[in-house]
Amino acid sequence: MKAITRELNLELGRPTADEALRRLEAELEAARHMNTPLLKLIHGYGSSGKGGRIRTASRKYLLAQQEKGRIAAVVPGERFTIFDETTRRALQQYPHLRQDRDLERENMGVTFVFMRRF
Repeated sequence: MKAITRELNLELGRPTADEALRRLEAELEAARHMNTPLLKLIHGYGSSGKGGRIRTASRKYLLAQQEKGRIAAVVPGERFTIFDETTRRALQQYPHLRQDRDLERENMGVTFVFMRRF
């Protein structure tokens, strides 16, 4: 099976943080059912550059899901670099990630979600 990264733009339509979280929950459930191994969330980083509501809420939710064992790993865009242990393991498992435009860009507006153990 070829690994595909599914992109999800949580900012689309300018939702509230609660609306974006509901969409994220539904997309995670769909990814589980469709055996989608990777999600790339686009959530922005807030107009102040300090972390918008969608970014903060979605990352908090994802870390809780990781602690519960529902997802394998979460890599914030600013850590999506070859110097990060989780990213290196992901690049070995999913070589197509080396072509992702956000690798080594320290993009605080995205988060990578790994649905399967790697």
